[in-house]
Amino acid sequence: MRAAQISAIILGIVGLMAGAVAAFYLLAGALGVVAQAALGADAAYIGVAVANAITLLLVVVMVIASMLTLAERKWSALMQDRIGPNRARFGLPGLKNQSLAGLPHFLADGIKMLTKEDFIPKDASKLLFTLAPMLGFGSVFVLFTVVPMAPVISAAELPGIAGMASAMGVSAAFPVSLHVAPNLEIGLLFLFAFASIAVYGTSLAGWASNNRFALLGGVRGAAQMIAYEVSLGMSLVGAMMIFGTLQLEGMTAAQSAGIFGGALPAWGIFLQPMGFLLFFTASLAETKRAPFDAPEGESEIVGYFVEYSGMRFGMFMISEFVEIVVLSGVTAAIFLGGFHMPFPPSWGVDAWLAAKAGGFGLAVAQGLTFLLKVVALCWVQLTIRWTMTRFRYDQIQTLGWKILLPLALGNIVVTAVLLLLDQSLDTLAIVGIAELVLLIGLTALYPVKRPTSVRFSGQGAAAPVVSGHGH
Repeated sequence: MRAAQISAIILGIVGLMAGAVAAFYLLAGALGVVAQAALGADAAYIGVAVANAITLLLVVVMVIASMLTLAERKWSALMQDRIGPNRARFGLPGLKNQSLAGLPHFLADGIKMLTKEDFIPKDASKLLFTLAPMLGFGSVFVLFTVVPMAPVISAAELPGIAGMASAMGVSAAFPVSLHVAPNLEIGLLFLFAFASIAVYGTSLAGWASNNRFALLGGVRGAAQMIAYEVSLGMSLVGAMMIFGTLQLEGMTAAQSAGIFGGALPAWGIFLQPMGFLLFFTASLAETKRAPFDAPEGESEIVGYFVEYSGMRFGMFMISEFVEIVVLSGVTAAIFLGGFHMPFPPSWGVDAWLAAKAGGFGLAVAQGLTFLLKVVALCWVQLTIRWTMTRFRYDQIQTLGWKILLPLALGNIVVTAVLLLLDQSLDTLAIVGIAELVLLIGLTALYPVKRPTSVRFSGQGAAAPVVSGHGH
């Protein structure tokens, strides 16, 4: 019975996500037609851009990020054999005293943040104190604008849009894509530029609070983000060389091809497994969550937002979850085929689906595929956060500067040599798959050491020493 209930819930969520993708396409097409009728024949892109900004940024990113606050509590409770949040209730008729699996909790969190006192310390720099959470939130929020969520199709393929355009006396031949900023030539550079702005939010929050513990957290956060920004950028150079573009939609399109005669899709994870691991690790450090949560380690310091309350604190909190969603989307677009389904081209799944459901049906299926990849990567990040203990600060810096950065530079050299030897990518794929197998084997065979014990002078009992707690 429980398995059936879980299956029904999963199918319901998948169906809801597919319906959302279809609704996003229809809204973009409808606003494109309205923009043409109101502003002229060349204004369709304005309506499409407005629709994408509303649906992708406000709906996809914010809804998934908000739901992650509940998912983290429920998943951590499951891992710790607890029930999790179940005390918040709706006061609506028919829903009274219903926990609804904890769903009211993320709504209660939002209400709490909006209604709590917005306190500014007496000696704080009020301007910078107010600006810091805006920089932290806005810089990660805007990153999703360069991530393509679904393919480009003609508005005429959308149900009802052609008739709507005909009734309003305009054309429905304009393209529609679920992408806020398409055809941005500097896609990855734009990504790195705005990601680095988050450093200013962290530093300003610590300094403007006029609190030494907040300042220490801000300095730690800035040093950590700078260390891993370098590795984050270097880890993607190999993908840029392989796909020959800085545009994320170009990288996604290149992964629709096949390797080994079409037996496998040309996904970035097969061609750049080392780049994938380096990028994902650096992404975890960028979110400043366990095991990279030294800037806000409760057992050592409270963090750069110690003096924040109300919605200003809420902006810092939700920005962490927004960053999880955005980095999952970027990872999926560059290394997991983007919106392409996990089938090699030789199988002809896309052609079969297009013949059965039309271009609109194929686009909805591909958009759903992208969302499922994003949700899966978010789940992996939540699992890591509740599985691994905090690294010491020196361990974090050692990992960033002495391990990730040299590996990223070595990956660039190896990729360049293999591309010179074989332009067909087959050699690169063989080396990449061998790297994956080797890494999985080493991880499985790596011996797990039991915690050692030390005896302190004057104490009769031995105290366990567990690496990674940071205290």
